[in-house]
Amino acid sequence: MVRADAQQNRERILAVAHEAFAADSAASLNLIAKKAGVGPGTLYRHFPNREALVLAVYRHDVQQLADLAPKLLKRHPPVRALRLWFERLAQYGRIKRGLADVLHAATSDDLVGESYEPIIGALTILLDACEQAGVTRVGLDPDDVLLMVGFLWRVDPDADWEQRTRSMLDIVIDGLRKQSARKGS
Repeated sequence: MVRADAQQNRERILAVAHEAFAADSAASLNLIAKKAGVGPGTLYRHFPNREALVLAVYRHDVQQLADLAPKLLKRHPPVRALRLWFERLAQYGRIKRGLADVLHAATSDDLVGESYEPIIGALTILLDACEQAGVTRVGLDPDDVLLMVGFLWRVDPDADWEQRTRSMLDIVIDGLRKQSARKGS
């Protein structure tokens, strides 16, 4: 069994690494350890090398994204929950883009499958809620929708990244709506 303090250290390292990699994909492990308030030895006990930490952050982010869908649906109308989830997906994609080289080197079919299923599951929950609320087209395929929003990984992370992402997500959300529920209809 993992001690509570060891689990807290691991979670803190993952949170700090997430932020550090979002700011700079080349962030050093020593910097991450320092910002997490742990020594390098503690970081290396949990994550023996950079690749292990990157993969753990990736898996952690995927799980958080998957867990977010039902939470958003409890607090927001379905189409707003979907929009907010897409925005989080965009943030996740931005971090993933910065770590693409490491992830590509470490990615196996198992890792891809491991991350794809929870994401599709979360998107399915959101799309089903939107369909049941009568605000989106009937029968949207989550695989197709995820493929369509793949642009989130390709938006150049320049100064207007957030604005461009919001504008494109407006188009996506409008396209998913039922004809009668579209803006201006």
